[in-house]
Amino acid sequence: MIIEIAVAAVAVAFVVLVGFLIPALIELKKTVAESQRLIAHLDAEVPGLVKEVRVVAENLSAVTTEARDSVEHASTLLHAVGEVGESVHQVHQAMRGKGTTFLVNLASMLAGVKAASNVLKQRAHKEGGNTDGQR
Repeated sequence: MIIEIAVAAVAVAFVVLVGFLIPALIELKKTVAESQRLIAHLDAEVPGLVKEVRVVAENLSAVTTEARDSVEHASTLLHAVGEVGESVHQVHQAMRGKGTTFLVNLASMLAGVKAASNVLKQRAHKEGGNTDGQR
């Protein structure tokens, strides 16, 4: 009788265990099926994505190279513009200096001519008013 009760207890425990395992196994089966679909989808999509990533990387590399070349050209151009600006500045300074010197010389010459003319007028006035050099 104890054996029969033990067998009955084991049978009940087995039925309860199977009752809990069946839903868990059904969910596990659904999960495995979904995982298989996901893997199949990834197998189909990943190669295309990898190809697109390679194309983007190549394009990025080309753009980077072009940008580097453009920066080098711009640097050369800006250096040349800087040299032209420096030349213009030097010419401006030279012309400004020459212009100032020229104006000073011109003003000095005009002052000298005016002074000479005043002296000649004063002499002519003292000597009788004749300005043609005759007495």
